[in-house]
Amino acid sequence: MTTVVLADDEALLRKAMAALLPLEGDITVLTEADDGESAVRETLRHRPDVLVIDLEMPGMDGLGAVARIREELADQVILMLTRHARPGVLRKALKLGVQGFVSKSAEPAHIASVITTLHGGKRWIDPDVSALAVVDDCPLTDREIDVLRATSEGYSVADIAAQLHLAEGTVRNYLSTTMQKTQTRTRHDAARYARRRDWL
Repeated sequence: MTTVVLADDEALLRKAMAALLPLEGDITVLTEADDGESAVRETLRHRPDVLVIDLEMPGMDGLGAVARIREELADQVILMLTRHARPGVLRKALKLGVQGFVSKSAEPAHIASVITTLHGGKRWIDPDVSALAVVDDCPLTDREIDVLRATSEGYSVADIAAQLHLAEGTVRNYLSTTMQKTQTRTRHDAARYARRRDWL
């Protein structure tokens, strides 16, 4: 039996996975989380065999949650679900020790199979995820992407600086650079431009 904590802000998808995974394999879903903060809390509380976590969630995203979990549970096995696998995200996730990457559009039977594979001590990156990650037309650095992602979620420069442990002037410099690279007039326009191209 493989125990799982399931973290995804899309309630319909999360509920469907929670219902279907036990039918597809010897899997027990211990609990569900609907954002990064609750993913951290529930993982630390339940200590599942595998944490299945969405990359994109409001507030603290999947990478932020994984970084927090790693501080307490260095050996936690993690499967990350993603729609868009940018190379920078893939690199960050692998640095954080994420063992598996699966597309959110994958069949529940496939996700169940990957959960079992990871629980057995192996790694898995879906071929379509790795193929998407190779095609990279994004001119932004990982840090610029972090700043734009926070901007798109409505945070102020001061909030972004606090979140990313940067000086406010540094955040403004990053924002200015992203506006130049995207040829936009405001930081919010730059964030919208980047999101439309799946860079965030």
